[in-house]
Amino acid sequence: MDLVPEPKNQFDEHAIAVFSCRGIQLGYLKSERAVFIGTLWRQGHTTTAIFQSLEPTVGWVRVAFDGEVPTLVEQRPARHGADDSGFFPDPVYDDE
Repeated sequence: MDLVPEPKNQFDEHAIAVFSCRGIQLGYLKSERAVFIGTLWRQGHTTTAIFQSLEPTVGWVRVAFDGEVPTLVEQRPARHGADDSGFFPDPVYDDE
């Protein structure tokens, strides 16, 4: 997996594109994360990224710095749809 800065991106000068190991663009990092990682890159730090998971509207990437290996977080079973009450709970993510 590759993280590629896009300083000429018309929507966000801090944009960092996410590419698969086959060179297919999967999307972009969230803006605040892109600013953080871009700052570390400018300071000379290196990154390693691995794919964590994918859902219909979002994917997760794990990133480690300066030669460390990213760690995959144990995933909870996905809850799709409402329970008997019709209540749709918001997802809760460990890293947020």
